[in-house]
Amino acid sequence: MSIKTNTNRNFLQTMKKLFAFFAVIGMLGLSGITYAQDEEVATEATQEVATEATEGTTQEVVEEATEEAAAPAEAPKGIHKQIKAKFIEGGAIFMSFVLLALVFGLAICIERIIYLNLASTNTKKLLQNIENALNDGGVESAKEVCRNTRGPVASIFYQGLDRFDEGVDVVEKSVISYGSVQMGLLEKGLTWISLFIALAPMLGFMGTVIGMIEAFDNIQAMGTISASAVAGGIKVALITTVSGLIVAIILQVFYNYIVSKIDGIVNTMEDASISLLDILVKYNMKK
Repeated sequence: MSIKTNTNRNFLQTMKKLFAFFAVIGMLGLSGITYAQDEEVATEATQEVATEATEGTTQEVVEEATEEAAAPAEAPKGIHKQIKAKFIEGGAIFMSFVLLALVFGLAICIERIIYLNLASTNTKKLLQNIENALNDGGVESAKEVCRNTRGPVASIFYQGLDRFDEGVDVVEKSVISYGSVQMGLLEKGLTWISLFIALAPMLGFMGTVIGMIEAFDNIQAMGTISASAVAGGIKVALITTVSGLIVAIILQVFYNYIVSKIDGIVNTMEDASISLLDILVKYNMKK
């Protein structure tokens, strides 16, 4: 009996230990599940925050990219578009006159520059050829050399050689007279360039006066002084003035170049004419 009782007691103790063991395991399992669920919730929350942050950052980046893409549309215009805009703002009438002065002035300048470059001659080579022709074939051969050479110097030499039979004094007078004619041809068109140089700023100043008159008319019509009313007329005035001055500066540069070119050719003609007379005197003495 006692043995059976002890056995039952041992069994109950063992069952209690097993129950306690499984209870502990169950508690640990529940705590693990709860911890895993908490981790999942925390992970989902973290992902949501990261997603929101990413979406916010992406939206900001997109907005910045959009602003940057729209920025080039506000970039400054090209130089030709700016000039066109200023031309329109300055008033088509007076700006057209200023533009015509520039076009006609440049056309004459370019024509004069081409003519003067073609008129330039290697006088040393020409004098040497004339001297050789005189020694080999006489005056007619020297005249042929002048006919085959372009430029005012060769033309002057031809006129002098054509009167060689009348004496050296007549040759000298002929050279001087025809040199004056050639100088006039070289200076042809300079008066028109000077006109356009003077006319361009005058047209600009006229636009200035008209712009100021319009500004005062606007003030009178409004009955009060307004910066916006005055600014428009003054802006037109300044644009036309600046345009006229720019045209005058450009044409003045070309004018000075042309004048210096003419002076160089004239000096060359005078020096070469003296050398020609010396050659003719020597040739006449040999005869």
